[in-house]
Amino acid sequence: MSTPHGAGGLSSEAPQAAANRHLQASAHRHLWLHFTRMSSYAEGDMPVIVRGSGQYVYDNRGKRYLDGLSGLFVSQIGHGRAEVAEAGARQATELAYFPLWSYAHPRAIELAERLGALAPGHLNRAFFTTSGSEAVESAWKLAKQYFKTIGQPGRYKVISRDIAYHGTSMGALAITGLPGIKEPFEPMTPGGVRVPNTNFYRAPEFVASDLEAFGRWAADEIERAIEREGPESVAAVFLEPVQNSGGCFPPPPGYFARVREICDRHGVLLVSDEVICAFGRLGYYFGSQRYGYQPDIITFAKGVTSGYSPLGGMMVSDALMEPFGSGREDISGFESPRRAGHTQGRGPSGTATFLHGVTFAGHPVSAAVALANLDVFEKEDLLGNVRANEGAFRATLEKLGDLPIVGDVRGDGYFYGIELVKDKGTRETFSDEESERLLRGFLSPALYEAGLICRADDRGDPVIQLAPPLTCTQEHFDEMEQILRAVLTEAWSQL
Repeated sequence: MSTPHGAGGLSSEAPQAAANRHLQASAHRHLWLHFTRMSSYAEGDMPVIVRGSGQYVYDNRGKRYLDGLSGLFVSQIGHGRAEVAEAGARQATELAYFPLWSYAHPRAIELAERLGALAPGHLNRAFFTTSGSEAVESAWKLAKQYFKTIGQPGRYKVISRDIAYHGTSMGALAITGLPGIKEPFEPMTPGGVRVPNTNFYRAPEFVASDLEAFGRWAADEIERAIEREGPESVAAVFLEPVQNSGGCFPPPPGYFARVREICDRHGVLLVSDEVICAFGRLGYYFGSQRYGYQPDIITFAKGVTSGYSPLGGMMVSDALMEPFGSGREDISGFESPRRAGHTQGRGPSGTATFLHGVTFAGHPVSAAVALANLDVFEKEDLLGNVRANEGAFRATLEKLGDLPIVGDVRGDGYFYGIELVKDKGTRETFSDEESERLLRGFLSPALYEAGLICRADDRGDPVIQLAPPLTCTQEHFDEMEQILRAVLTEAWSQL
């Protein structure tokens, strides 16, 4: 029971207030937030999230927020899952750490086997990392060394899409298609080549009325880029199933089938970057399964552990593994999916070493957490939940289309973007100065204050992104829509 001021002591709120002041002072003095304009907190408090439960998180003042972005496209199963945390704790008491450099441990073996069973086609090999950027970096390094090993050392270039995000390490950053986050770190690692993305809302006029024609054009731009660069110099094409940056661009019908044909024709590897799109975000374990295409490599991270411990990696085809040794596994019936030109000038099979590694990759605790996370997926049929409810999620967000500021609602599964416009009729976007005032000056703090964690992003045209936990249902969709409606209405009135 609290004691009022003047009646024998301080109120019960005083210790908590003092603790919050100390947290803020320490954060301002010592903590450097990622991708954050630190000056924006010069005169105000940093948000401090202290706990999570289900679809919600709570700050240090006790306020509740709907986690409409799953942390950062991570918390697939939601927060506070004791069984997943306990799996990590048990593993830590048994074997807290051992590297995968020349050794193995049971949890990494079990997870690799399980992922091999879930991944499409001949993607039977798991190479673990600790993050998505490291996974993308590893995939590019593997592609380059693979081609050198089979006698095609000229292949080093990578094709990716305009304003696509593929990570922040120097190799991954060269694949990323966002000029603004690359410029401070130039010169880039050589080899990154850009092609158009699949934002149909901003399609060129000559294909703006035909989604399939737009998809053919966008895919054919990849072939034109390969031919311009010289096929003998191109190692891989990196594509997300649904492009994240710019606001959730799904693939047009037939797009990936055509890209696969192009890659096959020119002997180029197709890398499906599924750091966001894997593990249920689109209603399947891997986004490539949703759209029916077969990659040579899949990169993953985030949802593989639902954030309960860091883990990333890549699933690699048997053909790419072959020059590095197939071990003692039974490969009877193995069909090599090597592409055109990959067999010319090959050296001896099975003797190369992939000269790459990460200290904490496949960490025993993270692998145990990933296995427990996948158990939750199966026990609660989270993939089925997404597929059963994605239509309702879309329909609920599309209600916002009656607002003058909402130009487009797009996405698939539990992964949506809402593009904001100045004029719905002409699709006119906001100027840089207007976008600064709209997103950073109003929308981001207003949505947070209203109790919704999402992303207001202007790396392309201004968008709000939503990617809630896979456990969400209609009540959570309605809550998101109501908060967005109120805040976007207020935003429009301030323009």
